[in-house]
Amino acid sequence: MARQGAGALLASGTLGFPPQNLARVVVWEWLNEHGRWRPYSAAVCHHIENVLKEDARGSVVLGQVDVQLAPYIIDLQSMHQFRQDTGTMRPVRRNFYDPSSAPGKGIVWEWENDNSSWTPYDMDICITIQNAYEKQHPWLDLSSLGFCYLIYFSSMSQMNRQTQRKRRLRRRMDLAYPLTMGSIPKSQSWPVGASTGQPCSCQQCLLVNSTRAASNAILASQRRKLYPGGAGTLPVRQSSTFAGGTLWPAGTGTAAGGVAKGETPRAPVGAFGRSQSAPSGAQLPGLNNLNRPGTQRGAGVSARAAVPPGVPALPVKNLNGTGPVHPALADSAACPRAGMTGILMCAAGLPVCLTRAPKPILHPPPVSKSDIKPVPGVSGICRKTKKKHLKKSKNPEDVVRRYIQKVKTPPDEDCTICMERLVTSSGYEGVLSHRGIKPELVGKLGKCGHMYHLLCLVAMYNNGNKDGSLQCPTCKAIYGEKTGTQPPGKMEFHLIPHSLPGYTDSKTIRIVYDIPTGIQGPEHPNPGKKFTARGFPRHCYLPDNEKGRKVLKLLIVAWDRRLIFTIGTSNTTGESDTVVWNEIHHKTEFGSNLTGHGYPDPNYLDNVLAELLAQGVSEATLKD
Repeated sequence: MARQGAGALLASGTLGFPPQNLARVVVWEWLNEHGRWRPYSAAVCHHIENVLKEDARGSVVLGQVDVQLAPYIIDLQSMHQFRQDTGTMRPVRRNFYDPSSAPGKGIVWEWENDNSSWTPYDMDICITIQNAYEKQHPWLDLSSLGFCYLIYFSSMSQMNRQTQRKRRLRRRMDLAYPLTMGSIPKSQSWPVGASTGQPCSCQQCLLVNSTRAASNAILASQRRKLYPGGAGTLPVRQSSTFAGGTLWPAGTGTAAGGVAKGETPRAPVGAFGRSQSAPSGAQLPGLNNLNRPGTQRGAGVSARAAVPPGVPALPVKNLNGTGPVHPALADSAACPRAGMTGILMCAAGLPVCLTRAPKPILHPPPVSKSDIKPVPGVSGICRKTKKKHLKKSKNPEDVVRRYIQKVKTPPDEDCTICMERLVTSSGYEGVLSHRGIKPELVGKLGKCGHMYHLLCLVAMYNNGNKDGSLQCPTCKAIYGEKTGTQPPGKMEFHLIPHSLPGYTDSKTIRIVYDIPTGIQGPEHPNPGKKFTARGFPRHCYLPDNEKGRKVLKLLIVAWDRRLIFTIGTSNTTGESDTVVWNEIHHKTEFGSNLTGHGYPDPNYLDNVLAELLAQGVSEATLKD
């Protein structure tokens, strides 16, 4: 279906504005870690617009309108959202949509997540769903937007076309997003260099300058509250060195309410260079009661010189790793506890002691070849998969007829594939034409008893892996042997003489998956196109006990059936046409559980057995 109502894309770092005398709905959006722009609620957008009218270079405290957003501040000059308790920085943008679209009417479409709470769709998807809903389409295919989902309006559900998993969705009315007309001035640009009038284009300087502008904007906003009318303007001096390297180029940068002169680079003193702080007669807001007693030491600095007493240890991070965080501060990016205060103190020239958080222990200590042993009760140490061998005599009609029983008098209820009534013809009438299958024929699946149009089952089979198996879209019961679309690769497994946390009495089973890059086959999303394979070989770990060995045996079956990996879009990086996990979770962290993919996790073995069962891999498989 054609995509409608998409707003114009506006670069982060500037305030967008609509064409002159043209009404537009304003939606403020933030960039998440997957590279997708997520909308703020209508109430938050109204609040941001109100602050924008008063001061286009100020800051917006989101907690004033939504208590759940209490830690967040938006700096309008740098167009970034700051989280005060962690220091996380994310780009934001001001986007525009047609007043007749969903945000202009206050319509929100949401899907139910795994926690049984509701998550709004991205705004462009919300608009597309609403357009289809208004045109009374029975269903909507989101593949044109890059998502393998089908939306069914009759049952108000969303179905994953690959896994056949369904989720509920809902349409609710909310406050309409703010309306604007005409143009709004752009925000102040980043500080420019003193020599050429243009900032250096290297990545490091871009990060440094953007952080400087963001930090100065927040400090300037606070100073204006302390000294209304511009009286008593407090100049801010930037910290000159970090571990011997200059932070800011010599030059001038304009800050609201005054001019901050560039600082001449000086030789470092100890781990940090000396920097001039605020005059003793004035205090910066938000910096009280932050000193900690005792002498701290700077982490990551080779000099190991003592930091002066009272310097707080404030690690700061940037979640997506690409935003404007000072390189010295970004060195502590792994820390889960960080502070916006660290950024402000650094910008004001106050010394900050950076600390490192514990790093996850991904791999065991080195193991010699002589210590690597086969896993007891498991034959072999390696499995390889090659290109898919197409099975003959598996035409769709034969497969469907094998697993269904014809229903002469179907009930007056929906077919959950086409969303038409079972007493009427299939919604695929005229779309699909198969010999011997009439659009009004209805069948019942043998094991679970759910009923569908036969033509709908044929369409579902054609849209899948065409491996001779069927999976009920309602209860997920599998008929036949389900196989996946995993690319060719190698799976190795062996025993190492180390223990996992929580399993001190057992050795460890190590699994090593290795899949090279290649070309997508006919069963993949984009046949003939190259796919990438990031992070291989991937090391995974199981305890060497009875249940751990059972999980290994079932994982080997799943590997042979090409169910462990698939080709799709990475949830971590947002990259498409790449090898990703296929809903069977693995533990990739050996000696800790900082990422959630390690041990101890007492429920993991039971959970992965349930995930394997959902793919049709059960203990009965091992007996065959």
